[in-house]
Amino acid sequence: VRSIPIPIELVVSLDIAKNVILLNMTMLSKMITLKYFQQSCNQGEADKLNVHIVPHTHDDVGWLKTVDQYYYGANSSIAWAGVQYILDTVVQQLSVDPTRRFIYVEVAFFSRWWREQNTEVQQEVKRLVQEGRLEFILGGWSMNDEAATHYNAIIDQMTLGLRFLNDTFGPCARPRVAWQIDPFGHSREQASLFAQMGFDGLFFGRLDYQDKETREMKLKMEEIWRGSQSLHHPEADLFTGLNENGYNPPAGFCFDAYCKDDPIMDDPTLEDNNVKQKVDDFISAAHKQAKHFRTNHIMMTMGSDFQYSNAKAWFKNLDKLMKYVNSAVRYKNCFFLWSVKSDDFFPYADAPHQFWTGYFTSRPGLKGYVRESNKYLQVCNQLETVAHLRSGMKSNLRTSKSNVLRAAMGVAQHHDAVSGTSKQHVANDYAKRLYIDKLKSGGRHCKDVISSVITEGSSNLTFCDYMNITLCDFTQNSNRFTAVVYNPLARAVSKYIRIPVDCTPSYIFVVIELLVPVSEATESVRRNRGNANCELVFLAKLPALGYNSFSVIPPISCIFVDLIEKYKSSATNKRLFTPKGKVVNPSDDITISNEVCFCMNSIVIVVITNKTSQSYITHFLLVGFCDDYLHDNFFLLYFTNKPTLSTVLQYNFYVYNVIDIIVKLIVYLQGSNPLVQEVYQKFSDWAYQVVRLYKGIKHIEVEWTVGPIPVKDQWGKEVISRYETNIDSNGYFYTDANGREVLERKKNYRPTWKLNQTEPVAGNYYPVNSRIYIRDAHVQLTVLTDRSQGGSSLSSGALELMVHRRLLGEDSKGVAEPLNETGQFGDGLITRGKHWLLLDTVTSSAKQHRLLGEEAFMSPLVMFGGATPPALVQVGFQSFIVNPLPPNIHLLTLATTNSGELLVRLEHQFAKHDDDVLS
Repeated sequence: VRSIPIPIELVVSLDIAKNVILLNMTMLSKMITLKYFQQSCNQGEADKLNVHIVPHTHDDVGWLKTVDQYYYGANSSIAWAGVQYILDTVVQQLSVDPTRRFIYVEVAFFSRWWREQNTEVQQEVKRLVQEGRLEFILGGWSMNDEAATHYNAIIDQMTLGLRFLNDTFGPCARPRVAWQIDPFGHSREQASLFAQMGFDGLFFGRLDYQDKETREMKLKMEEIWRGSQSLHHPEADLFTGLNENGYNPPAGFCFDAYCKDDPIMDDPTLEDNNVKQKVDDFISAAHKQAKHFRTNHIMMTMGSDFQYSNAKAWFKNLDKLMKYVNSAVRYKNCFFLWSVKSDDFFPYADAPHQFWTGYFTSRPGLKGYVRESNKYLQVCNQLETVAHLRSGMKSNLRTSKSNVLRAAMGVAQHHDAVSGTSKQHVANDYAKRLYIDKLKSGGRHCKDVISSVITEGSSNLTFCDYMNITLCDFTQNSNRFTAVVYNPLARAVSKYIRIPVDCTPSYIFVVIELLVPVSEATESVRRNRGNANCELVFLAKLPALGYNSFSVIPPISCIFVDLIEKYKSSATNKRLFTPKGKVVNPSDDITISNEVCFCMNSIVIVVITNKTSQSYITHFLLVGFCDDYLHDNFFLLYFTNKPTLSTVLQYNFYVYNVIDIIVKLIVYLQGSNPLVQEVYQKFSDWAYQVVRLYKGIKHIEVEWTVGPIPVKDQWGKEVISRYETNIDSNGYFYTDANGREVLERKKNYRPTWKLNQTEPVAGNYYPVNSRIYIRDAHVQLTVLTDRSQGGSSLSSGALELMVHRRLLGEDSKGVAEPLNETGQFGDGLITRGKHWLLLDTVTSSAKQHRLLGEEAFMSPLVMFGGATPPALVQVGFQSFIVNPLPPNIHLLTLATTNSGELLVRLEHQFAKHDDDVLS
């Protein structure tokens, strides 16, 4: 991946005398390009101020109500909104007047509505689309979030929506403009993806209030957004416009049935005739907005959340507005250029002390589940393709079982779904759509596909959905089973696998294995469910895009006599129990080590030192370097203030605004063994942590378990994990954008405008989708995550990630309930996750974290079957590709298209300067 020098600015020199306001009901694609529907496009006039009226509705795919409730108009006690009625009346009103236009976004809703229409209505809609009067913009299944979404899932949900439009209406329906009007901050990677998808422009509505003030003053409400530092421009360049009014109409011009603004009353015999007032107000609003833009074209969004359920009221008043305003005369001169932006629009604040950064972590269980579901979807796509090839290319996506999960994942990327910013009952609904044990769910269908392909239809595999808390009835109640481990990466990997078992029986295993007792933290999470008292730990060597199978059998079995005798005498057959653990004094030093070299020709030692200092306890990790690089990793509780009238805005799904208190620490050493060494930390009955060092592995695994967060004291709490070093990072740190490229951050700083910092903690938090790191001239500490979280570096040498939050106040941002997840048992959500720590030289770190990040995102899928190999699979491995891909090439997509063709996406997963060889 290479780039060439770029100009600082793209200059367009025009000197336009804008002497008349010309009002057009326009199509968004025509503001950017004139390639399609020129016959229906009003291009405006060069010597006039052209105000483009854009009728639209913003239909959240779940927020205050579930997707189904929004579509049908149910649960009106929360909000009256029915998408089906919006589409019904919009189509009717477009049909009666050929001058009217409308744009629509959410294909998840439209596709459902389309399937319910008769042939006559469908033909009319096709005509409207062909004539350019009904235009689809964005075109995704949903309007995805930009902070908590991974680029893989973004591409998939966009593909699902765009494919529906293409299959239904043909290429004329292809959206040319991206429309991200409601997400709470905007990612550079999102801009890059849109540009690479072929969009001509992007419009959005939310940006930091200080940034907006600066842009309005400097006439920078439109610019070229450079979405990638690795790609040649203009491959990732995108024209970007910032909406003046977010996505609402100007004040006084909301004509929806549920708005309070007066309609245009133009009967000359009426005393309440308000045409002159409406015209004057609109012209004033237009010129006020025009002062912030450099061209003679401005856009006014006419619509808002779930509006146009009575489209006639809107269109009738817009017709009058255009009629009367176009006779008015105003003047304005203009000279303009477009600047180039190469950073992003995070974090977002809509007022002083109101940073929308808490949602980077909100609902950590849902965020983790969305990430896990994405892995299921990719595995399902891959193996469905294998089945498709086996069938002679006769299957297609319309009937594929993966399509159900694709739709559920498309909805889950919505900016109120994976973001964690919906009501609780809506968040539950998102999870249900992904739930892998429901008969009609996408996950269940995909399990059928996976099982059928691997066993070639001979039997069903068992999937254990709670192995992260050692719950698996199949393995813990059986001493004879086969573990099938599938690797969805197109390169071979070796991964440590952990399976919950009952230690009482004896096992014979085909590889070196270790039995690790179930921890106190795990027992507390599973709440007396399950009887597994050990985890079977072993190293699985997995082929590229394939699986390996491992048999676990009892020592006495007629069926497996030969196999038993073979492995009884084998030097590789070693059954190991972890030595009994011991509680360690927090003031003692603990050393765990393995043989892996982090730096050249040195033995890596991990030292965990716990020290008490100034009434708080810290826990240090010394990793690999002789220069005494210290890491501190401890749970720090951020307590929000108790709700009062003056502080209620500090509690919510979106905003992060905190004070800090430290908790106490208990350390438990699990012991030393050949495969894994573990140090257990107990901070309280609801906060645990395990630090693991596996044999032959260059990174440290940190497993955190938090919850139920106590709230009996009426204090909301936010929990972070902090890693401290003596790396001289000097206020700089680095975070990924949607799991792909990395952006440089600096404390209390914004690259394109001067920041007046009102929140030194919340105002320095950024979304971390997969990794965050700090470095100096020589050393880099990288922390990888298993889900999206908020993170920062608030002091030199330190990194922190928020892992959980539970709040009791409401923020008046629209949700109207606190972020108080009570979980399955009603006392509070328990969440478990992992961080992976890499400490290496700056030049070697990218190779490590790129490959490890790919392995964490697409981790192996473990399944189980009976112990008789002929009835299931041969004990051994199988790869579905002839040759593995090189490490810098990632198989992003392997799926089947509607027409039965194969969809293969390959990506170069190293940025331009990541590695001298692999970049």
